Amino acid sequence: MKAGGLRVALAGLGVVGQSFLELISRNRSELVSRYGLGLRLVLAADRSGVVYKPSGINPDELLEAKRRAGLRSLAGSVFFSSMLDAFEEAEVDVLVDATPTNIVDGEPGYSLIRAAVLNRMDVVTVSKGALALYMPALKESASHRGVYLKFSGTVGGGMPVLAFARECGRADRIDAIEGILNGTTNYILTRMEEEGLDFHQALAEAQRLGYAETDPTLDVKGLDTACKITILANEVLGMRATVHDVRVEGVDGVSVEEVNRARSAGKVVRLVAVAGGGKLEVGPRTLDARDPLAVKLAMNAVRFKTAFSGSHVISGKGAGGVETATAIVRDLVSIKILRTEAGEKA
Repeated sequence: MKAGGLRVALAGLGVVGQSFLELISRNRSELVSRYGLGLRLVLAADRSGVVYKPSGINPDELLEAKRRAGLRSLAGSVFFSSMLDAFEEAEVDVLVDATPTNIVDGEPGYSLIRAAVLNRMDVVTVSKGALALYMPALKESASHRGVYLKFSGTVGGGMPVLAFARECGRADRIDAIEGILNGTTNYILTRMEEEGLDFHQALAEAQRLGYAETDPTLDVKGLDTACKITILANEVLGMRATVHDVRVEGVDGVSVEEVNRARSAGKVVRLVAVAGGGKLEVGPRTLDARDPLAVKLAMNAVRFKTAFSGSHVISGKGAGGVETATAIVRDLVSIKILRTEAGEKA
């Protein structure tokens, strides 16, 4: 680690990016005392601009600038027209990519990750689009450049799904994955099940309570889940898949009658992602109500089926700003440990 702390560039100041700033501001001393992880935010970008300050940007001042008048109101900083331009001059150790998910072309995350890797920066991303489309190529590029690409927050929010998978696969082999990977659709289906709401009523409630976006397409069409199972399939099962390889069906066609029939039979309808056994798919599936995957409301759950030790399930809240920001910090701690063990950036 460089003197003064790991130099961080943050792209994206939405809910997750702001939660990350709040988290590192509140826990600065603990991160240093527990992990030896000093973080110096030197570069930050959102739609209002790009700011660079080699001596470090105070996270609280950045948040205030963001909420008041945009990043260009931050005094004492150098301004750039784009993050890519800033990379050419700024001295940065790690990029934190918290840009919105885009499954059409993966931008802006894809270009940011690629440029960071080419500039020999480690990368922590929570943006699913670039990985869902280009994960094998990005991982190969990172490996070739000798940098780390971490993405635990792309699946399960704050749940350590990928770390759990690594433990399940230790001295064993994971053959298949099943998961409830989208809290919005799980909330909708649970409300249909418990209150007899139809899909549109349940969706409207989810939007009112902040569980669903104004445009819920990625969630209800199953595309967000498809991105996540693609990432899991690549990382855990060694597939070389993109989101286009996933057979996808959403929940917008699920009727309250179908949900009620399942309930009468002691079952539930859930949006289930499956990878392995020749399958890579997402769609509504009927589960036994006692199945560990039959979680309720905005919860997520993932089951790893192994060759020798059986099935292992992890469940928890799968989204949220603070939860996902925690995953970012977890990945930064991991990079710090790996770099220290390798005697690099120390």
